[in-house]
Amino acid sequence: MAERIVVEGGSVVAVDDAGTEHAEGHVVVEGDRIVSVGPGSAPPQDVPVRRIDATGCLVTPGLINTHHHLYQWATRGYAADSTLFEWLTELYPVWARMDAESVHAAASAGLAQLARSGCTTAADHHYVFPREGGDVFGAVVTAAERIGLRLHAVRGSMDRGCSQGGLPPDSVVEDRDAALAATQRAIDDFHDPAPGARVRVAVGPCSPFSVSTELMREAAELARRNGVRLHTHLAETTDEEEQCRAEFGRTPVEYAEDVGWLGPDVWLAHAVHLSSAAIRRLSATGTGAAHCPSSNGRLGAGIAPVRGLLDAGAPVGLGVDGVASNESGGLGEEMRQALLLARANGGPRALSVREALWLATRGGARCLGREDEIGSLEPGKLADLAVWRLGGLDHTGIADPVAALVLGRLPQVETLLCGGIEVIEQNNVVEELDRASARLRLVEVS
Repeated sequence: MAERIVVEGGSVVAVDDAGTEHAEGHVVVEGDRIVSVGPGSAPPQDVPVRRIDATGCLVTPGLINTHHHLYQWATRGYAADSTLFEWLTELYPVWARMDAESVHAAASAGLAQLARSGCTTAADHHYVFPREGGDVFGAVVTAAERIGLRLHAVRGSMDRGCSQGGLPPDSVVEDRDAALAATQRAIDDFHDPAPGARVRVAVGPCSPFSVSTELMREAAELARRNGVRLHTHLAETTDEEEQCRAEFGRTPVEYAEDVGWLGPDVWLAHAVHLSSAAIRRLSATGTGAAHCPSSNGRLGAGIAPVRGLLDAGAPVGLGVDGVASNESGGLGEEMRQALLLARANGGPRALSVREALWLATRGGARCLGREDEIGSLEPGKLADLAVWRLGGLDHTGIADPVAALVLGRLPQVETLLCGGIEVIEQNNVVEELDRASARLRLVEVS
């Protein structure tokens, strides 16, 4: 018999269409699904239950990270004062030395940090495949299984190295046909289309400046033949805009549409430099955007037009991005960052605290095509939820628990459930990460 869990005694914010909130409420979980959500204590149960006392806490849906590069956990702190292209130029040779062992260590640490920040689902975009690196994609999948989070693993690719006018060294790019074949294998080996899936695979050529037009087109066709989603970087910097116009005579969004990369099965990382016309195209096609405020700030890329995208009805979620450009690595903090950047750009009403939480939950679920399963606390949905401890110097005196979560210091996660299973903190990931990082730096020095 599936375990039944009762979470009660705390504030509950469901993030559902009705805006349901209970100053004191309960959530009942059975197996991997939510059974009920309501005010006050849970009604008497007819089977033995495990009770989680949420007194003094806020209960929300588990957060959803729509864009990450988990392998980068082994390379934090490089190129600290650089533009995106400068940063990539410095880091690509380091990433070219990674292997499955270092990627597994980095991904495990990254997922553990995400869990500490209230995240239950992560989309990881892995596009660096060193020729002697082994199964680096599989290393990310096994890390997610180890930590206990839900994973959308994006099998990335690059076929345009330095010798063909791209940024990455030739040692980390693939032949187009080999990249497509490897992408198909990743889908065959790891993608689970079933309801409640723990691992799904998406197709993700890296970006217009590291991928040929042919690979972009053929990857989109491959994804749609297999019924999986599509993900890539787009419109992140003005440098990219200039390069797209020079090479293709198109803006990044126009180019993406030309090669089949707009649609309800697509979500784009960053989407910073968008015209009004581009925003309308994303909305009209149902194309999602993964907003990565800290990373965009770290690299000086700009501020995504989140308010405009939301008003147009486009799907928008939050992303940590790789921690080589966002060394903090937590998703919870991105709610506050998104709110502050939106308001700095558009005034105090540009993004509310509840909209920031929506971006991190419902918006992310919409980007990943899973709004029917995750992103809100509703009966029948997957039991992915976070119990946040409010109080102490960090939050005492903030009457609104959502304002406390978003505007105050990020609270401690008291309990995190992913599919009804408690995510337990792993103690040995730090030592493994330290060894992986040191090994990469040692090779760099030698």
